Amino acid sequence: MPYPYGGAAFFISQAVLGFPGLTACKVLGRGKQKGILGEVTFNVSPELQKQEGAMKYVPKRMISLVLADEDVPLVVAVLIKINRTGKVGDGRIFVCPVEEAVRIRTGERGQAAL
Repeated sequence: MPYPYGGAAFFISQAVLGFPGLTACKVLGRGKQKGILGEVTFNVSPELQKQEGAMKYVPKRMISLVLADEDVPLVVAVLIKINRTGKVGDGRIFVCPVEEAVRIRTGERGQAAL
C-alpha cells in the first residue's frame, strides 16, 4: 500500500463510503526498486540513507481491510484513484479470501462480524 500519497484522503473516503474500519501499520520494505535511493519519490530518513549495500528498506504503510466480496471492486477503485501517481512506489493491492470473521465481544460470525 502506498506510503505518503493518499493517506488522509483514503481514510476519509473509506468513512464516507461506509467502510470506517481498517488497520494501518507503518512498515519497512522494498519492492522491485530494491530500496535503491533516488528511485523512491518520498523523503528517506538519514538513518536509512547511511545503510551500506545496494538493498535498503524504505518506509511504507500497510493497510488491511476486510470487506464483503461485493464491496471489493469499489474499494480497490478508490485506492487506485487516490494513490496512483504513475511513479515507482505507488504500491500494490492484494485481494485475499477471508474464511471466517468472528467478533470477539459478541460472538457474531460472518458478515455480521464485519
